[in-house]
Amino acid sequence: MKSFFVGISIFFLSLNLQADWPTFRGPQGNGFSPSESPAILSADGAKSWKTSLPGRGLSSPIVMEDKIFLTASSGSEQRNLHVLAFDSSDGQRLWERKFKATGRTICHEKTCVAASTMASDGRVLISQFSSNDVFCLDLSGNLRWLRGLTYDHPNLANGLGMSSSPLIVGGAAIIQVENDADSFSFALSLSDGSTLWKKERPRGANWTSPIVMGSKGREIVGLQSKEGLVAVEPSSGKNLWSYTDGAATIPSSAWSEERIVLIPSNGITALQLDETLRRFDFLWRENKLKPGTGSPAVRDGKLFVVNNANVLSCASVKTGEIDWRLRIKGPVSSSPVIGGNHLYLFSETGLCQIIDLSEKSPQIVHSIELDETILCTPAVNPEGIFVRSDHALFKLSD
Repeated sequence: MKSFFVGISIFFLSLNLQADWPTFRGPQGNGFSPSESPAILSADGAKSWKTSLPGRGLSSPIVMEDKIFLTASSGSEQRNLHVLAFDSSDGQRLWERKFKATGRTICHEKTCVAASTMASDGRVLISQFSSNDVFCLDLSGNLRWLRGLTYDHPNLANGLGMSSSPLIVGGAAIIQVENDADSFSFALSLSDGSTLWKKERPRGANWTSPIVMGSKGREIVGLQSKEGLVAVEPSSGKNLWSYTDGAATIPSSAWSEERIVLIPSNGITALQLDETLRRFDFLWRENKLKPGTGSPAVRDGKLFVVNNANVLSCASVKTGEIDWRLRIKGPVSSSPVIGGNHLYLFSETGLCQIIDLSEKSPQIVHSIELDETILCTPAVNPEGIFVRSDHALFKLSD
């Protein structure tokens, strides 16, 4: 009987993990969740809602059980930093915490200070802003600690704004603050915000986000820059291996369950890691799969990439062979995301395009026009799709 209850507990825990969208590009950091959203989505559905936001943001919403967490920045110089929580069922604001930026808030007009997506391990929230302020809160909004990284490193900035999203792994928050001057990546302790390790990184503006490679308990972290991708041990920052043939500085790499890492380099370059994750072999390279602004998505051995010409391509993760291509309406800044059998993609004008991946020749089966500027990557959940504009947070459901 005891084993029965243990099995039931594990089953429901796995359901919760599948439903959560805890970081940029979801639970696996590759834009995919096995949880299918409702078949028909609408901005006007009975379960859909729209709620106003106190400021701008390119950051994506994250979903933890029945709560949505999001950041925003406001004020003439965007020095007001907001961390917000909403009820996923009705969009009611549960709490809001406001802070003042301690670092530079200068950004390109297309972006803003709230450009980094939060990360959560189910116990805490890590919020990173372009001002290089990092906040740790619990899920009720209580502040655990904060770090103003500019106090110790005043040159941590670039003229266009920062946007790397944090990552939580092994009791640490992995923070990339890479730029033309002082360029670093940090691991900060989740318990008190102290620096566990700090690595000098290649100088150059870099908007990519760190990724986790491996499985629970056997994770390594990938740090991407213009020089390529370096794998580090999350507990110590020790370099494990390096791919040094260059990489993009906007779209991030993606991890596949086949132990393949897909790097936006010379199009897409695929590396096959061994079981220890400490060694890799070159697998393939395809320059026709070069992503635009958005990062690749991965599902069931397939890779999905949107290029600068607004063409969505599907290719094999193992071979790089292109299965099909589909022109979509752009321009597109966000990354494609997948829930179950459906791929969701938002244009900058607020057009949501939904592609059914179960078809042999996938086509756009449904679209939703929100008529607002959308630059963020949406979050997928069994309840629906959560996406933000400069002014509002939306739930698209049935």
